[in-house]
Amino acid sequence: MTLGDGPTLDLTVVVPYFNPGDRVRETVEELVRTLSATGTSFEVIAVSDGSTDGSERALAGLSSDLVRTVRLQHNCGKGEALRVGFAMGQGRFLGFIDGDGDLPAEQVATLAGITRAAGHPAPDVVLGSKRHPTSQVVYPPLRRFYSWVWQQLVLALFGLHVSDTQTGLKLVRRDVLAEVLPRMLEKRFAFDLELLVVASRLGYRRFVEVPVHIRQRFGSTVSPRAIAGMLLDLFAIFYRVRFSRSYDRPLT
Repeated sequence: MTLGDGPTLDLTVVVPYFNPGDRVRETVEELVRTLSATGTSFEVIAVSDGSTDGSERALAGLSSDLVRTVRLQHNCGKGEALRVGFAMGQGRFLGFIDGDGDLPAEQVATLAGITRAAGHPAPDVVLGSKRHPTSQVVYPPLRRFYSWVWQQLVLALFGLHVSDTQTGLKLVRRDVLAEVLPRMLEKRFAFDLELLVVASRLGYRRFVEVPVHIRQRFGSTVSPRAIAGMLLDLFAIFYRVRFSRSYDRPLT
């Protein structure tokens, strides 16, 4: 999937969600309030990944000038929801924040400010990091251990010097995403990792990590099935890097 024509705006923020209840409206409304106060031209694209809890109805009545809504017919995965949203986006930077409300939407404005900083080359990717030294995050020790193991694997397999690939808060420069997105295959939660790996393979390495504040404890546990799926996806990305070299092929 490729990007459409653009950019005509400063920023596109995609909000992927699956059964978050009314929290998705709170996230979108907070995004609109925060970004409207910055003077940034923006749009929000909320993508339901086949939600079945009626959460799509919670977005009714929002400004159609600023917010677009999309529904996938089936639960295809976060990565697929992001692909659909990005393909519609008109921003100079395109990014996303998870729709479940764990990450305050106001933090998107912090990342957007970094993209506009004068006197420096524009970053390729700006990403929130739970493992940043000044992040304010409370989550269970076992979850923290899983995160540490994941990042050690990422460093060992890809040499990717990013402290946290998986926090659901990122902005990507449009020209970078235009090259990266058509090469990507992941549809689930390894989408974030694949995006950074492919960008790095293509020579885009200006990654800026930003501290985050997570305002509530993680409500879900990580099941053995989810862990197995993440590991399978990780090694699939490694196979493409080391053996099939599919990320290095020219786009046709």
